Amino acid sequence: MLHNREAVAPAKEPGGVVSTKHGIVVLDFGGQYTQLIARRIREQQVFSVILPCTAKIDEIRAQEPVGIVLSGGPSSVYDKDAPVCDPRVLKLGVPILGICYGMQWLTHSLGGKVERAQRREYGRGQLDIQCESKLFADVPAKLKVWNSHGDHVVELPAGFHVTARTDNAVAAVEHPASRFYGVEFHPEVNHTDRGTDILRNFVFGVCGAKQNWNRAAFIAETVERIRRQGEGTRAICALSGGVDSTVAAALVHRAIGDRLTNVFVDTGLLRKDEFQETLEMLRARLGLNVIGVDASERFLSKLAGVEDPEQKRKIIGNEFIAVFAEEERKLVAGAQPGHPVKFLVQGTL
Repeated sequence: MLHNREAVAPAKEPGGVVSTKHGIVVLDFGGQYTQLIARRIREQQVFSVILPCTAKIDEIRAQEPVGIVLSGGPSSVYDKDAPVCDPRVLKLGVPILGICYGMQWLTHSLGGKVERAQRREYGRGQLDIQCESKLFADVPAKLKVWNSHGDHVVELPAGFHVTARTDNAVAAVEHPASRFYGVEFHPEVNHTDRGTDILRNFVFGVCGAKQNWNRAAFIAETVERIRRQGEGTRAICALSGGVDSTVAAALVHRAIGDRLTNVFVDTGLLRKDEFQETLEMLRARLGLNVIGVDASERFLSKLAGVEDPEQKRKIIGNEFIAVFAEEERKLVAGAQPGHPVKFLVQGTL
């Protein structure tokens, strides 16, 4: 949240529970539902953290996870540049659930075979559960599930067996002794019947996770940690109006109040009246200290005559940094004695 972050021990609010260890690590292979997987786990009062699939094994171990979820993703495991994670993940001794691409990577890595399907599965389909499984405990034998994949598992690794199918594909596999599980569908989305129950079975029935996390206590602990870290200093936030930067700004504002200055830039690329409406919302509804910078003509003049989307993206990014840097210099120069501008608040990491 704040750059120059210090290590601060988690605090417990009265009656609250906070733990950022012994939860579930979600390794992100680029799936569109990765954030939703983590949210569904946290809704069970179990902490989850998303790490890129390229995370180092020591970084994963440091979380002391009780289980790991391998997310979906748009790639094919047999592609030259397909995303992979450190194979030592499979030797951590904790349960693993592969979802869609995650199941395919798990299968492929352990010696199974994945091929492009003749018919892609997209949308709702019927899942037929074929045998008992901890993953499907107390779940009906037939379910409507949400699919989004063009590859199928056609050969299983040694020790695995099929636990569920759809009309067109192997839909769930497992190796109970190793506590490795895979589902081709997406249990995290609302379109899958009893999907939350399936994830709950993995989190508690397979991983044995504890309900030692809740949002209210986590927010309180985060605000307190920021308050201690930012005591006596000022901070600046580049506020886009999007979810990440707005949440970051709101949390830091709770901690240090108006010692946080947010900079909201009008690039000229927003919808009509959106700049002013967003600026008013940030100030009136969230109570944030926001500087609005109208740089629309500056951005539009830089973009005039440019057609290539990638070139446009770079121009916008560079110009945004330049505008923010100018505002930052003004704020640093005008800082009150004893309250230096020390931190940059960043929402998207």
